[in-house]
Amino acid sequence: MNFLSHYYFDRHSVNCYHILGTVLPDLLKNADKTIILHPEKLHHHKDTVNALIAGWQKHLDVDRHFHSSGFFLTHSRKLKEVLRPVIEGSPVKPFFLGHIAIELILDNLLVTTNKITVDDFYKHLGSCDEEVINEFLTFSGLQNTDVFLTFFEAFKKHRYLETYVDASQVAYALKRICMRVWHHPFTPEQEARLTGVIMTYRLQIHDTFMEIFDEIDSKLKKQA
Repeated sequence: MNFLSHYYFDRHSVNCYHILGTVLPDLLKNADKTIILHPEKLHHHKDTVNALIAGWQKHLDVDRHFHSSGFFLTHSRKLKEVLRPVIEGSPVKPFFLGHIAIELILDNLLVTTNKITVDDFYKHLGSCDEEVINEFLTFSGLQNTDVFLTFFEAFKKHRYLETYVDASQVAYALKRICMRVWHHPFTPEQEARLTGVIMTYRLQIHDTFMEIFDEIDSKLKKQA
């Protein structure tokens, strides 16, 4: 799941470090894809650092339930098939595109149906003390934390998740993600067609998309 979908499960939390922890694995991956940390089994003497660890574990649990769900398997496959002819000639793999597309569509639907507020999410991130984040990262085994902290400041400043309120921007977000792997993933014509497919698919699941959140929420409560 993407940032805002992870946030949904802890949207009522008042602990900014827990919130940050729920999206930190993906933030680190975006900052530097070579960073690999496994802090989920660690325990620190500070509550703030442990809140980050608990949030990290929550992220892993949510992703595990999501990626094994019938919802994900069905919709990532369907999107792969409808997107395949749209990106013919592109270096992007249809499976990768279908996987990312359904996650971004879910983020958009959470925002546009007022299930979450993006501003609240950013307020949580902005409330976290850099020293605590740095302590968590070094405790988890990351030697050079500057790369992430610089990225994190830019992430908070640009607030690009706010663009997800516009469904047409989902295709642009999809392009940005693909550009981390492929320099020129799509032609302008392919981008336009991608937007059309995504907006159409979004409408198709608009009335039923909350089923996956309810399903995961139920599983999380059972394992608590």
